[in-house]
Amino acid sequence: MTDEITSLRASAHPLRLRMLSLLTSDAMSAAEVARELDIAHASASYHLRVLHDADLITVDAEERIRGGVAKRYRYHHGRDEPATSAEDLEGQVQAMAQELLRRFRQRTKGKGSFTDAELWVTPAVWDEVLERVVETSHHLHAAAQRPRTEGTIPVNLTIAAFRMAAR
Repeated sequence: MTDEITSLRASAHPLRLRMLSLLTSDAMSAAEVARELDIAHASASYHLRVLHDADLITVDAEERIRGGVAKRYRYHHGRDEPATSAEDLEGQVQAMAQELLRRFRQRTKGKGSFTDAELWVTPAVWDEVLERVVETSHHLHAAAQRPRTEGTIPVNLTIAAFRMAAR
């Protein structure tokens, strides 16, 4: 449980959520992450260490650069929601909401989908929909390319699918 809480706290930061997205498609160094996010190298290094210490990213490779060693980090998407308390998940949800607003301000005209729903459905329908949502998320993460790769477009997918208590 402590590891799950550490993971949630590490990812409950909008900048770190952006880093996880960047590191989905390809391993990147702190310098590359800093350039892409327009932040200081020291800041990128710090946040990458927090994510690494929480086991959210791995060191994919190391390379010698100017007498030092640059680590290349990678995020492997696909974890299920951790079994932890609602209070511990709240920081993650707040970070997702803040990051969604930032991304929303960068949207372009064209195709998209906006859904907000609080519905009552059968357990069978819920299981089917949840399976499709997870499959879609995995598909999009698997297809992710390095930022600014020719022929690609930046997109957003923010998903929060959960069962609610009856009132």
